[in-house]
Amino acid sequence: MSSATEVRTRRSLVAGTVGNFVEWYEFGAYGFFATVIAANFFSSTATSDAESLIKTYASFALAFFFRPIGAAVFGRVGDRIGRRPTLILVLLLMTLSTTLIGLLPTYATVGAAAPWLLTLVRALQGLSAGGEFGGAVSIMTEFAPRTKRGLYGAWQSFTVALGLLAGAGLAAILATVLSKEALTDWGWRVPFLVALPLGLVALWLRLKLDETPSFTRVQEEPRPAGAGEVAKAIALGIGRLMGWSAAGYTFLVVMPSYLQATLNATFQQALVATVLANAGFAVSILPAGWLSDRIGRRPVMVAGAALVVVLAFPLMNLLQDKESGNAAKGLAVFVAGFVVGLMAGPGPAMLAEMFPTRARYTGLGLAYSLSNAVFSGSAGLIITELIKRTKNVDIPAWYVVVTCAVSVIALLTLRGDDYRRELRD
Repeated sequence: MSSATEVRTRRSLVAGTVGNFVEWYEFGAYGFFATVIAANFFSSTATSDAESLIKTYASFALAFFFRPIGAAVFGRVGDRIGRRPTLILVLLLMTLSTTLIGLLPTYATVGAAAPWLLTLVRALQGLSAGGEFGGAVSIMTEFAPRTKRGLYGAWQSFTVALGLLAGAGLAAILATVLSKEALTDWGWRVPFLVALPLGLVALWLRLKLDETPSFTRVQEEPRPAGAGEVAKAIALGIGRLMGWSAAGYTFLVVMPSYLQATLNATFQQALVATVLANAGFAVSILPAGWLSDRIGRRPVMVAGAALVVVLAFPLMNLLQDKESGNAAKGLAVFVAGFVVGLMAGPGPAMLAEMFPTRARYTGLGLAYSLSNAVFSGSAGLIITELIKRTKNVDIPAWYVVVTCAVSVIALLTLRGDDYRRELRD
């Protein structure tokens, strides 16, 4: 690889991951501050804390259901005019909408208009996030050497962990240095306002980005991709991703509210647990991507999904046990995050290898966003509502076990040599 090619490849890796970091930093911050946001935007004298939290998660889920729309719209643009200009556009939309959350008036100020304004901004975030993943993964895998696609794609998932950790870390700092009243009054706004300078740095990096060789090559011989083939790959991709989507959001984002609302943990305890879970997630992602370049995507991702099935109930029961110590509980959430990382590391490259260049941005973006809309965005809503109705505190374990079991079956259909093949045009 020439020095010029190495520079372009590294630049694509940084530019592809930085926007993803901003996106997941915001989604993490929203999840970690869910109880505070519920009190500020969805609470009235006639609303219980549980109902407010459910409404907050409904707004959270709505943003995810706008992701497939964003994936379809921006994916179509990205497959027609290029990855670079489309990724710049979605980054601008994400930065604007995230910053707006930090400026919105609360229920105490504008009454019933507050939750509607928040929901509108969340919808804009969903549109931009839907266009982010497909473009970022296309950029990284299309520039990557064939023998390093798993590792390069894993950086996309790694920045998810970094973004979530940054959101959790800032939330933990604010919760420590501010009083509960200050945190509820204005402190929760800080993480969303920080997105503005982060977004400007990401924009500067993306403006320096080149178009991918794969996209440039197919533009010389334009022809449509087979719609039936792409639709089949999207459906199969959803099955392969659903366990990653469900377990990832259950263990990494929904956990703080579950620990507080169901197990009576303090805000600080819940955040520490979430930081540990995300640390475990971050630790395993890049090694899992690297390993998938050596032995294939299938064995690594199947191992991750199967381990969730086996470990979910023991880990959840350990968290529920009042006699278990903090060290044991910390290890439990760390392990939970670690096994999710085994799916998240090879996942982006696996998806990129399922679609031709002519439809890659759209196809992998739709597979990912549809899986996330149903199994990630709805996780908090489903888990909170089912616990409220059934009083069964094992609902999170049931949720991840069922979804990961389905993913094991879908992942077993992967061809063993896909990781050795060149990407299709």
